Amino acid sequence: MDIKKIPELLSIHEHPVGLGGCRNSKNNLDCCEYNVSVFDGKIGESIHNLSGTMFKLHHCSLSESDASILIQLENLTILHDEQWNLRMFLTKIKEKKEKIYNSYTQSCLVDAGIFANKAREAVKTNEPFAAVWIKCASYFLADALFSINSARPSPTHMLEMIRNLKKNETNQTFSMIHQTLGIERASTSVLARMIKSTIGFSDMVENNDHSKIIQRKYDYLIENSLLSDCYFYLGYVNRNNVIKIKNRIHKNPEYIHILKVALDIESDQLIIDKQANALLQRINELLVDIKDKNNS
Repeated sequence: MDIKKIPELLSIHEHPVGLGGCRNSKNNLDCCEYNVSVFDGKIGESIHNLSGTMFKLHHCSLSESDASILIQLENLTILHDEQWNLRMFLTKIKEKKEKIYNSYTQSCLVDAGIFANKAREAVKTNEPFAAVWIKCASYFLADALFSINSARPSPTHMLEMIRNLKKNETNQTFSMIHQTLGIERASTSVLARMIKSTIGFSDMVENNDHSKIIQRKYDYLIENSLLSDCYFYLGYVNRNNVIKIKNRIHKNPEYIHILKVALDIESDQLIIDKQANALLQRINELLVDIKDKNNS
């Protein structure tokens, strides 16, 4: 595809437009969509299918300050920028790269701690979402570790990237995440159940055809025997959707039934409590390391 035609294809050529994601970094799989950012001052995402080519359109602002968004924009390829406003914005991001990654790392670690605590408290009251919170905590910790490695979170590719990261004490934390997520449980039968519930949950929460991208990636990963990668990806997508409704999730008790399957969650409360305590200890250690590094 001629990427320069994307602004016209999506009818967004009146605003600055850039290409990000794995298609931009050239580490994409055949199933990957084009991640396009349009700086129209709006918020949210929309999914577009043009003759079988999938696009995820991210609406952004040139005054964006959220570190989680800025790290996704860092190496954006400019597709349309008549006034050079996008070029200047990306230059500012590069100048503040270290500060942005540091901010994002700390934010992810704090969120991981919050959800690990929620899991621990939920165990005490025998609340059914305890296993959901422990999965959320694990994925936030994974995001933090990627940020420490100055890497952009990309759920379809994260397990492969983890395999190629430097072997050091910090990155050994991924083995704890791997165990807490239960990735060793990945099998075609488990994944077949997970995909149905993941798509259902996406349609309930997002309702924007993202489920078509999810199905496409699932099909590719299964066909290529990338079962662990598929397990991680589906869980990551579900984590993102849980976060979108975390403040009202208890008002919809039916969510726990779909999430039990979508997240392939652990039912043993003692195991969840043990995992929560282990995650909290590691999270606090990493926060201290970052504080010491910033003060040095």
